Amino acid sequence: MSDFTPIDGVEPEPAVTFQLDTTDTVGDVIDVLAMEAFAAGRQPYARSKRMERIRPDAPLRPAGARVLRTSREENREAVLARGDGWTLRSVRWRGGSGMVEVTALSDELCASVLDEATRDAVEPPPPEEDRVDMGFWHLGAHGASRSQRSIAAAAWPEIRDNYTAAAAAAVDRLTEVTPDDIVGRLVLLHGPPGTGKTTALRAMAREWSKWCQFDCVLDPEQLFSNPAYLMEVAVGEEDDDRRWRLLVVEDCDELISGDAKAATGQALSRLLNLTDGLLGQGRDVLVAITTNEPLAALHPAVVRPGRCLAQVEVGRMSPAEAAAWLGTTADVAHGATLAELYALRDGRGTVTSTPTTETGFYL
Repeated sequence: MSDFTPIDGVEPEPAVTFQLDTTDTVGDVIDVLAMEAFAAGRQPYARSKRMERIRPDAPLRPAGARVLRTSREENREAVLARGDGWTLRSVRWRGGSGMVEVTALSDELCASVLDEATRDAVEPPPPEEDRVDMGFWHLGAHGASRSQRSIAAAAWPEIRDNYTAAAAAAVDRLTEVTPDDIVGRLVLLHGPPGTGKTTALRAMAREWSKWCQFDCVLDPEQLFSNPAYLMEVAVGEEDDDRRWRLLVVEDCDELISGDAKAATGQALSRLLNLTDGLLGQGRDVLVAITTNEPLAALHPAVVRPGRCLAQVEVGRMSPAEAAAWLGTTADVAHGATLAELYALRDGRGTVTSTPTTETGFYL
């Protein structure tokens, strides 16, 4: 049972009991204590606010607040504070995101305390030139968590020559897409590692920034195996300026391979439901998948007509394209990936005669 005592001269409701055990952390204790006054009915109003790019020196509480508990864990820092008629919990996650939650005697007091605690707490957004905001989802001990970062993103015309003619033409069409043009919900980029699939997606994020929010899912195997996590990510938060969202799912070969149904259970079905089932129709959500597998090796349900907004093969440059990119007569008789060309140009490697099969986050 909580050790908090009645405050503000308000007659308390019957005691509220919370159960804790050795699996809970000190941060969990702060979470529980922050709910005590609200659960007991002494402070029946609650408000919260999530933020990105929180200033390191922002206190996230009003001046004069009495700090009752603090905890510093590997991934987050939490503070429990109290004032006259209110209780506040602030949480900072590694990377600069966080939230403030307030309970109070009245809704007006709740709003006032929250406003003072969060005023000027966020860094101004970085210059838009050459950068774009992207969200990053992962499933942690406390459920689904989204952090937002400003990442480098070149304009598509600046990097177009890094791709084969066919891939460049396909991305040209994608960068010109508007919400009125969307007929399929899946964007599939396939090709060997080092060919520039992720770089192309970053350029797309910049081109679509006015109407589409890009979110990268860091743990796709968790996303499509955990319905609660999938629902949280799919529903997301409303953005008044950008109605559409695109979820970037990288390196998920096992999920969409030809034997995916047998190997991953319901994961493939949930992916397909997100792109054109009831779940996907409930929100304006697109899914971009990168894979090292050739198109013929993918599950037929993934590549069936009408499901994909685009299927882009981001392949090795031909010998002529590679030589033109280098501007030399270097030995590129077998063509090259973009990563190999950069290494060759900088004197850090050679071009292989056969494509590599390694996986991972790449250009």
